[in-house]
Amino acid sequence: MSTPTQPAAPEPASGAAGTSTVTRPPRRRRGRSGAGRGLWFVLPASILLAALVLYPIIFSVIRSFFDAGGHFAGGANYVSLFTDPETLTAVKNNVIWVIVAPTVVTAFGLVFAVLTERIRWSSAFKAAVFMPMAISFLASGVIFRLVYDQDPNKGLANAIVVGVHDVFAKSSQYPGARPRDPKQLVSTDDGYRTAQARPAGATAVQLPLVAVPPDDIPDDAAQAETASGSGLHGTVWLDFKPGGAGKSSAIDKGERGLPGVEVQAVRDGTVVASTKTADNGTFAFPSLTSGSYTVQLPSSNFREPFDGVTWLSSALVTPSIIAAYIWIYAGFAMVLIASGLSTIPRDTLEAARIDGANEWKVFRYVTMPLLSPVLVVVMVTLVINVLKVFDLVYIMAPGSVQDSANVLALQMWRVSFGGGHNQGLGSAIGVFLFVLVLPAMILNIRRFRQEQR
Repeated sequence: MSTPTQPAAPEPASGAAGTSTVTRPPRRRRGRSGAGRGLWFVLPASILLAALVLYPIIFSVIRSFFDAGGHFAGGANYVSLFTDPETLTAVKNNVIWVIVAPTVVTAFGLVFAVLTERIRWSSAFKAAVFMPMAISFLASGVIFRLVYDQDPNKGLANAIVVGVHDVFAKSSQYPGARPRDPKQLVSTDDGYRTAQARPAGATAVQLPLVAVPPDDIPDDAAQAETASGSGLHGTVWLDFKPGGAGKSSAIDKGERGLPGVEVQAVRDGTVVASTKTADNGTFAFPSLTSGSYTVQLPSSNFREPFDGVTWLSSALVTPSIIAAYIWIYAGFAMVLIASGLSTIPRDTLEAARIDGANEWKVFRYVTMPLLSPVLVVVMVTLVINVLKVFDLVYIMAPGSVQDSANVLALQMWRVSFGGGHNQGLGSAIGVFLFVLVLPAMILNIRRFRQEQR
């Protein structure tokens, strides 16, 4: 008996119900298509980057090998860059900027960031410190030109300096006053002194002065009078009568005495007595009844008032401009450092305090190491910014001292467009400036990539 053979199951026909055929394109082909789409998105930005960045860099490098007339000059422009006195001054000032400005700005930003964590109105304080960042360098330069004005009535800096100075050293009451008769009162290193000695108790010593502005005469000044009495005595008055009618070196009606003038009695080169004039200009030394004396009006009565500091002089213009830069960028550093402080784990700080560390040690050994990446980023960013500083120096430095405040970016503009008309040398300075900025840029890029990893 034979065993029946079961027929084999039929193969499903292509396209039969219940079955599907999935066709996938080759993976390599799909990758090429995705990369092609990406290139279309990158292309506009690449063209813009090449037109605005890459082309100017290449053109500047090529142009730096040609002179002002467009003739090939080889490396002559680079030789001039390191031999020209003005360019060397710009390099020296840039070194000062790079060393001082980023360091001080970062220090102020760190202090402000730490303080704002401990005050109630921290948001208002941060807004006030950061506000200068909203002002352009042009406007900031104009503001600080007014701040550094020589006139204390206009310049805030000199108003403060003069106010503090006058607290400890009073200004003279009659600046610029001089004797009517230079033969009677001779000029000395100590002021004005009578040419001849006068015996005590004799006639009054008349000391007429001129060149006293009406505004400098005190309101309590009275009609000048001839002094009388025993001992050495005399009168100091303004020998000028309104209208011009009056006798020279004589007290006329309407001529006022000069109160508060210091008068000294000198004998054998030594000051033996001192007094001040009354409202009518009279003075007296009742105790000097014998001997001969010369009468001296010390220079403290007539020295010019202290007008403050010439902030924009050749010696101080660079520090003054750096101070303005610090005012502008301290808020920038504060915001970045405050962001870094907010990421520090509070339990780490509390653990250090529990272990017995005081606030200074917590800041030095815990906060600073954890903040070091942020501080490096701030410093490098400021170094790049400082190397390119131009408009603040151009606006603040007066034309007479602009050579003393010169920096590389300003020198590049001056030799190219500001009268030099030497685009070859200007391009060489630009290439040199680019080479200086490049290491800082590479350092920043590497740090950003490390943080992303």
